[in-house]
Amino acid sequence: MTALTEDRNTPQSLGDNRVGLVAASTKIFAGAMLMRNAAGYLVNGQAVAGSHGVGRAHEPVDNSTGADGDLTVRFDPGIFRYENSASPADQITVADIGAVAWIDDDQTVAKTDGTGVGMPRSAAGLIEDVDPLGVWVRFDEAITKIAAP
Repeated sequence: MTALTEDRNTPQSLGDNRVGLVAASTKIFAGAMLMRNAAGYLVNGQAVAGSHGVGRAHEPVDNSTGADGDLTVRFDPGIFRYENSASPADQITVADIGAVAWIDDDQTVAKTDGTGVGMPRSAAGLIEDVDPLGVWVRFDEAITKIAAP
């Protein structure tokens, strides 16, 4: 491709709503924490290494009998509150604000990547706040990949 020699109408993506391809054998509930697996498809948050959080599912999608990419799901990056780990050693506190939260399941985050306890986890996003009801996590796929490659 050569450099421009006249004006170009460059497309723009507006807003925070995103759409992604759903992995095979995956059922997603609205509000679930989503992650992108190593193959690039969206799955429910789960304790597995090699993936990273992308945001909250905007809608339910049932691709449980489909192949990779048969269905899409709308999801939202941003700041959302999820459950804090039930394990005292993995509970996130206000001292952890700014650190990476790690995915335990599709509604729970933990303080560590789980390698020390034999349960490797993927990065969810950055911890924004902690309150009695849970942990506020900033989901931004690009930032998360830089913070926890």
